[in-house]
Amino acid sequence: MRKRIILASASPRRAELLRQMGYRFDVVPPDVDERVRERADPAEEAVRLATAKADEVAARVEPAVIIAADTVVALGQQIIGKPRNRRHAREMLRRLSGTRHHVITGLCVLDTRTGRRVAGRVSTAVTMTPMTEAQIGEYVRSGEADGKAGAYAIQETADRYVEKVEGSFTNVVGLPIERLREILDALP
Repeated sequence: MRKRIILASASPRRAELLRQMGYRFDVVPPDVDERVRERADPAEEAVRLATAKADEVAARVEPAVIIAADTVVALGQQIIGKPRNRRHAREMLRRLSGTRHHVITGLCVLDTRTGRRVAGRVSTAVTMTPMTEAQIGEYVRSGEADGKAGAYAIQETADRYVEKVEGSFTNVVGLPIERLREILDALP
């Protein structure tokens, strides 16, 4: 692909994954309210937010292929967002401890030259081991829970609390590279 690529994300994890895929790109963080709507369907909400990010960045840049993503953690139909503070992170980890939950990344690729948009989602089931209060406290104090959907980062040390990943590992990190490569390869 020779078109200019823009990653509509401030996430260093997403940027690193896109670099590992071999793409050269610019980063333009979106200016979008990322709060999830109450009682929203988790998959639909992830796609809605990813699409909003792509659209917001598209309005500010020259023609390019824009890649936007938004990751949510769903425990059943309830969205577990990003923690507001460390006390909230502890509450989230208590709820996720010992559960099988889903990490859902909404993905939107928008080619502003052609107007072609591909939006969808990738879901990965994650089974966490039960965590003790001491483990939760230690993990939250490490700072890894800060700003992470579900209050954990599997690519850092939270993997020690993950028993099983069913689906895309990079989706849990925040960018499902397998699906993204399919979309980018299909662009004219």
